[in-house]
Amino acid sequence: MTMRQPELTVRPLRAEEWEPWYGTVDVAFGGTPEPPEERALWRELTEVERSLAICEGDRIVGGGGIFSLRLAVPGGAVLPVAGVTMVGVLPTHRRRGALTALMRRQLDDVRAAGEAVAALTASEPAIYGRFGYGAATRKAAVSLLRGRVRVRVPEQRGEVVLRLADPVAELPRCEELYARLVARRPGGLARRPGWEQVAVLDAPESRGGFSPLQCVLAEDAASGELLGYARYAVKGEFDERGAAGTVRVRTVQAEQPWVYARLWEFLLDLDLTVRVEAASLPVDDPLLHLVSDVRHLTPRLVDALYVRLVDLPAALVARSYAAPVDVVLEVTDAFCPWNAGRWRLTAAPGGPVSCVRTGDPAELDLDVRELGSVYLGGGSLVALAAAGLVREVRPGALEPAAAAFRSALEPWLPHGF
Repeated sequence: MTMRQPELTVRPLRAEEWEPWYGTVDVAFGGTPEPPEERALWRELTEVERSLAICEGDRIVGGGGIFSLRLAVPGGAVLPVAGVTMVGVLPTHRRRGALTALMRRQLDDVRAAGEAVAALTASEPAIYGRFGYGAATRKAAVSLLRGRVRVRVPEQRGEVVLRLADPVAELPRCEELYARLVARRPGGLARRPGWEQVAVLDAPESRGGFSPLQCVLAEDAASGELLGYARYAVKGEFDERGAAGTVRVRTVQAEQPWVYARLWEFLLDLDLTVRVEAASLPVDDPLLHLVSDVRHLTPRLVDALYVRLVDLPAALVARSYAAPVDVVLEVTDAFCPWNAGRWRLTAAPGGPVSCVRTGDPAELDLDVRELGSVYLGGGSLVALAAAGLVREVRPGALEPAAAAFRSALEPWLPHGF
């Protein structure tokens, strides 16, 4: 006789349940517990009122949460966005519809909260496409050999002094600079209080043999104004030829191109090192144009942020467009049917944007997942059409729409959540 499995239910998390709830996430992601510093920070940042538990009876067997994030979109607006996070189910309870039920409840709650967009970073990209999430940003991981490339520093507009500093002590000044830069590139996260600690999280157990986090400041020689900064760590190693250390770059931020180049010049000339690695740069990062030989970057492109339009017209109106567009979109959305149907999107650069339901004939046919993929200005509707994921119903409609959705800079997620 086959025993009937108990029903799984989804309900709001209670504050006193955080430890067992988060413990299921640890197990779902392999069972290796995080260092205490990391676990404490995520406990502090967890929005219990936006978290859900998957239960078998009274026992928590999975769950998911939402961070109330603010995301930069094309045109410089910063939108409230539901950052989906900590999604996991115990391996003994998979294939029972738990994730589908969680996604259903989450997206209904996001819609009720008035957020037009949800976003996540996917541990397994194949999972979330069926819930309408499209890959909206990519990142480049690069590795450079010291001495094989030089950095060309553009004409300087002043004198800069580089100074090593405590990354935690200088965090407020660095955050002011970070905040000024967020809206320049779609995908940037405007950090709410507490989130600045993610930038300097440095648990010894997570260093993998690297040094504690280092911080170099680029300051104006006359005024002391902070012009840029870089955070990095160094792994000291030696082989039969001598020093063979590695520099691991966490972030480089600067408003002026020459300051940005000067910081990279510093990172590529640290004593006792032979390699510089950066795991996450924009795919159009200035470094690609500053190095003397781009072949030595050996970049590897990786998917990063996935975007889901929850309130389609509100989301499309919230961003700007790079070219005039007047197009009727036939959108399919099996998981959030309120988005399905025909929408006329009308916009001009710097002008008002309109997205309204229409009975006019469709000109482009696509799934909401593909709209999520191009929402932040990356990718291309033309490329998606070449893959058979967008259909041009009216000849000539595709290329103008693709041009309108593009951003001048490739979108990029500065850190995970």
